[in-house]
Amino acid sequence: MNKLIVVDKPIFVSSNSYLKKIKWRYKNKKAGFSGTLDPFACGCLIVAFGQYPKLFRYLKKTPKTYRTTIWLDVVSDSLDIENIEHLKKKAPLDEVKVKKELQNLIGTLEYLPPKYSAKKIDGKRAYDLARDGVEFDMKKVTSEVYDIKFINYNHPFISFDITVSEGSYIRSMAQILLDRLGAVGTLSYLKRLNEGEFYFDGEKELNPIDYIDLPRNNYTGTKEWFDLGKKLSIDFFQNKDDGEYLIVFDTFFSIIEIKDNTPGYVLNKVLLKNSLL
Repeated sequence: MNKLIVVDKPIFVSSNSYLKKIKWRYKNKKAGFSGTLDPFACGCLIVAFGQYPKLFRYLKKTPKTYRTTIWLDVVSDSLDIENIEHLKKKAPLDEVKVKKELQNLIGTLEYLPPKYSAKKIDGKRAYDLARDGVEFDMKKVTSEVYDIKFINYNHPFISFDITVSEGSYIRSMAQILLDRLGAVGTLSYLKRLNEGEFYFDGEKELNPIDYIDLPRNNYTGTKEWFDLGKKLSIDFFQNKDDGEYLIVFDTFFSIIEIKDNTPGYVLNKVLLKNSLL
């Protein structure tokens, strides 16, 4: 069974653990997700069943928007509420300055990811190493912040929406903001609202063709050759330029690559459950 849906991952559950529940719910052992959410985070998680996880790299799933709340005066080793160390009560911040520094985050940011994150270090998750007390170094990453919308500042909580590039770490970005404000704090809430064009809408089934970020190409040859896995002559493609393309038939679609003006070959073929007509 091939299926593409968006689920709403709850807080304090790992993405892998929640995927197991989704597999059980849909009675399908073959499934995967795109874009790991840390246990502390919740929200939009793209899940694909059957052959559809092969499509993740082609989907329109960036930029991503998160709704988050910073809890001022709280110190946490994991930069969230899972590992709170102590509280340092300070006077409220100037809201005008908070809004200004939030907008100053827009652009390119270089920073260290949190040690309590899903990033892999020598094949192991960083948060597993951190929880085991293993010493290790994180490499700096670069992210783009496209937009920030201030929601509210009700001391000691600052809430806002932030739209970022793939692979961004909101907890680290919050620390950049706090440094500029001369304050300390941690995230008390983090929810992913969307991944590109993907939003949670009751786990309704999505047509992957609507979300594949590739140009369409017209193929006039015999479609059975796709089933047989034969090489495809360049003469039967409307667009003969090098690149990856989406080919849509009445009952299935394929992603092909045309390279060096030689026959294209099938990279990935997915049979649809129903006719496209």
